[in-house]
Amino acid sequence: MRAFVGALLLSCDVAAQIARELALDDARFSALHAQLCAAPPETWESVPWRIDLLAAQQEAAAAKKPLFVWAMDGHPLACT
Repeated sequence: MRAFVGALLLSCDVAAQIARELALDDARFSALHAQLCAAPPETWESVPWRIDLLAAQQEAAAAKKPLFVWAMDGHPLACT
């Protein structure tokens, strides 16, 4: 029983030390936030997506450009 209590106290001490090392202060939060949000925009984000099909068709015809239509049936996560 003493060995169990000793191991429990030791593990609590180790957990507390890890929590102190990983403390999230303002400077660490700012650094982590900058790392996570620094990704360049994806190519698909620059495409001028339209949700009105008729307006998109008229705009494509006026610009003499093709029209790409994405249509699907079912759940967007394929959970049908």
